[in-house]
Amino acid sequence: MEEDKQTTHSRTQAEPAYTPLGTPSTTPVGLREGDIIHTSPELAVGEADVRFAERGEIVSGSSLGRDAWRRLLKNRLAVFGMIVVILVTLASILGPFIIHKATGYTPDYIPTEVGLLKSFPPFTSPNGAFSWKHPMGTDNQGRDLLARVLQGGQISLMVGIISTLVSLIIGVSYGAVAGYLGGRVDNVLMRLVDVLYSLPYVIIVIVLLSMFRSQTARGQLVLLFVALGSVSWLTMARIVRGQVLSLKNQEFVLAARATGVSTPRIIFRHLVPNTLGPVIVYATLTIPTVMLTEAFLSFLGFGVQPPLASWGSLASDGIQNIAIFPWQLIFPGITMALTLFSLNFLGDGLRDALDPQMRKF
Repeated sequence: MEEDKQTTHSRTQAEPAYTPLGTPSTTPVGLREGDIIHTSPELAVGEADVRFAERGEIVSGSSLGRDAWRRLLKNRLAVFGMIVVILVTLASILGPFIIHKATGYTPDYIPTEVGLLKSFPPFTSPNGAFSWKHPMGTDNQGRDLLARVLQGGQISLMVGIISTLVSLIIGVSYGAVAGYLGGRVDNVLMRLVDVLYSLPYVIIVIVLLSMFRSQTARGQLVLLFVALGSVSWLTMARIVRGQVLSLKNQEFVLAARATGVSTPRIIFRHLVPNTLGPVIVYATLTIPTVMLTEAFLSFLGFGVQPPLASWGSLASDGIQNIAIFPWQLIFPGITMALTLFSLNFLGDGLRDALDPQMRKF
């Protein structure tokens, strides 16, 4: 027994004192050089107080957002996609204005001369000589195709982003309420989602656009936002519901209940912010899906209406003349495909970066 007590006493002298977060009750015995005992919770990086620091400096912690950003930057495809999306967005916003100031052309400008009312190849003037005025050529009515493609980028990106926001508002609210309330409410709400899942997605959009068809191009565009957003929230609702089911019995939710916080405040103030990781990832992947659906609807005549144009409507017009004027389809198609691929690369990169278990980058 005496030997055990001596052994325990020697270990106590040789090792530092590990205490819970806060000020240690007694002075640490045998503090090793380079070890720092944090006396404040905000200075601690992990579970213990003792942290090794080179040259006597405290090791600074890192937030989850900063770690996710570092992992995202190590993913080359995700960085490439992010750069392409930024460049396409800036070009779509500023491009038509710059073209108008430089050449006087607008996306809807139709020449008054009869000889110019036809499609010219890229970098070609009406007399057949080389020219920089139309880098992507012109369409059947003599309109500059570059300005049309950039305007189409505005409309396509706007359709994708706004429709995704509409689906986020509906899906996040629906899924959070179903997951938190549970019981019969959850059962009824999710059975309704299952019923809607069984219906063809594109057919519902076509029916909505046919029933509430607008007489103006901008009115039809607003209806397109609402129609696409109102039927693309189903998967988002399921994702948020699953996240809320795993969070609603956590300590911070129980503490909020004990202090008398109302149910809507618990859902939208405490639970929804903790589901933003999967929500952001799925939103990034929803944008290209909505844009592709809009392009398909434009082929069918239910998408963006003239004089407005999107990449889908431009491709629809170009495919009719693909044998004679292939550039009318090539340039809108390549631009749309590059943007969709980049958004998918960015979405995959965000998914890997926001997952704390991912360490492959």
